Amino acid sequence: MNIILIGPPGAGKGTQTNYLVKKLSGYKVSTGEILREEIQKNSDIGKKIINDMNEGRFVSDEIVNKLIEILVFDSKKKGKLIFDGYPRSLSQAKNLDILLKKSNQKINFVFFLNVKKETILKRIEKRKFLEKRSDDDFNTILKRYDVYMKTTKPVLDFYSKNQNFYEIEGDLQIDEITSKIDGFINA
Repeated sequence: MNIILIGPPGAGKGTQTNYLVKKLSGYKVSTGEILREEIQKNSDIGKKIINDMNEGRFVSDEIVNKLIEILVFDSKKKGKLIFDGYPRSLSQAKNLDILLKKSNQKINFVFFLNVKKETILKRIEKRKFLEKRSDDDFNTILKRYDVYMKTTKPVLDFYSKNQNFYEIEGDLQIDEITSKIDGFINA
């Protein structure tokens, strides 16, 4: 079962993805983690990534799509991909569609965690105390939220036409969101 979780930074995608990975014996596909790994390697790609993130921009589709392609075609992960934060743009969504078709796979569920900016800021503040992340600066988060909402609207329109698209109120408590996701998967 392949699943996409969509939502702005701080929406709780990572928490729900981790839950689904355990529940379904799946593989987490977190572009954030993949990109942070590239930054830690201090590669040329990593340097481009950190520059984009510090400016509040998304990393180029070309870079992200190359990294995603490797995961989609990994035979051990086929039909067990839980996408956390990908696709973020219409071109990424179309690219994922092409990759999945070429690898004889599909997306079973798309969950959009729709959450208010105020809730995200509270969550980021909490997260900063638990795990220091370079992309958790408030000004950067505000920029990324606004860019996210503008960039992701076409992605939501792209997926919302499908019967497997579900919008979930992201301001709910973690266990309430998990319960809603379980309800859709188990239906």
